[in-house]
Amino acid sequence: MARILLATPILSGCLDPLSAHQLIEGEPGSDAQAQALICAPTQSVGAAVQARMPALRVIAVAGAGSDAVDHVAAAARDIHVLTAGEGLVETTADVAFGLIIAASCLMHDAEAKLRAGSWRGWRFIEEDFGRDVHGVTLGLVGYGSIGQAVARRASGFNINVLHHTRRATSATGWVEDLDELLAASDIVSVHVPLSESTHHLIDRRRVGLLKETAVLVNTARGGVIDEEALAEALHDGRLFAAGLDVYEDEPRPSERLLSAPRTILLPHVGSATLRTREAMLRGAAEKVRAFFERAPA
Repeated sequence: MARILLATPILSGCLDPLSAHQLIEGEPGSDAQAQALICAPTQSVGAAVQARMPALRVIAVAGAGSDAVDHVAAAARDIHVLTAGEGLVETTADVAFGLIIAASCLMHDAEAKLRAGSWRGWRFIEEDFGRDVHGVTLGLVGYGSIGQAVARRASGFNINVLHHTRRATSATGWVEDLDELLAASDIVSVHVPLSESTHHLIDRRRVGLLKETAVLVNTARGGVIDEEALAEALHDGRLFAAGLDVYEDEPRPSERLLSAPRTILLPHVGSATLRTREAMLRGAAEKVRAFFERAPA
């Protein structure tokens, strides 16, 4: 029987796969005897946290990304790092495509005018005009499960879908050069994990490659985009709109981004449906169970 530290609130029934084990609740690093840790994707599990858990053998992230885990420290102690993001693919793609539509059509701005009482009725006023989603070119930065799910949704809107990955794919629309994809796209949606190689992948120079009429959407990780460069482009009118669900310094976006025009900002809700969050937690529990079933005592 393994001792498992639960560092995130757990929904009812999601821990059934671990019924044979000892479950302890607490912050990461709070139990020195724990052999396993189940945590949320945004909880930091750095070297210092791992050092306070000398018996730790496996870290299970109840989500798709493990960028909050110090992989170097974990590898040095042969601590296995597992993720459970399979259950969030379709829901996150739903939110990504929702942001594509909402940001392109300036839905947030329109609703704000209505709620503020400043709507004066139906008019031909150019400042109210959004951008079409149907028939445009969508550039996907990353083409994993979520990127592919977004592409499937785009097919129903007669959208020309391009995608960039480090290695060639067999799918139609692969673009080898990221700069080329950014310059060619009317809408760009980001779907890569955060790592040293993807930190500020969309940096100031690459933000500058986007069309002034383009829309940028991010449901991956905030650090993939230079947030300040994006905010400046929006304030200066060098980018039409943006839809974001993730930020560099969560839970607080930069003030410059919060005040940027034509921007819809969500509080990291890409997987926030009951069924999906249950699947993420249960997936983490199942992977921990499988680890101890196959690992030597």
